[in-house]
Amino acid sequence: MRIKKGDTIKILSGKDKEKNGKVMSIDFKNDTAIVEGLNLFKKHRRPTKQGEKGEIITVPRPIATSKLMLVCGRCGQAARVGHRLEGENKIRYCKKCQSET
Repeated sequence: MRIKKGDTIKILSGKDKEKNGKVMSIDFKNDTAIVEGLNLFKKHRRPTKQGEKGEIITVPRPIATSKLMLVCGRCGQAARVGHRLEGENKIRYCKKCQSET
C-alpha cells in the first residue's frame, strides 16, 4: 500500500477536497484510512444511564485510499509515490523530486 500510518496526505475528492491531514489508522481489508480532523460526521448517541442526556458527537469516518495522495516532506506537494530497492530495503520516493518519503 502506498499510504502508511503517520503520513501527511491530501484529499483529492469529497467534501474535504484539497485539505491536508495526518493518517491516524489504516484498514487494509477495506482499503480505507482515517484522517485526523477530516471527513468528520455527526453521530447521535443515546443516553446509556438513567438521568443522562443524549448527545451529538463528531466522529471521523474512513475514506478510501484511492481518494488520498501522499504529500512529500521535502517539496511539500502532493505527488505520486514510487518504490525502489536499495540493498534489501524497499524505499518509497516522491516521483516529483526523487527524495525518500
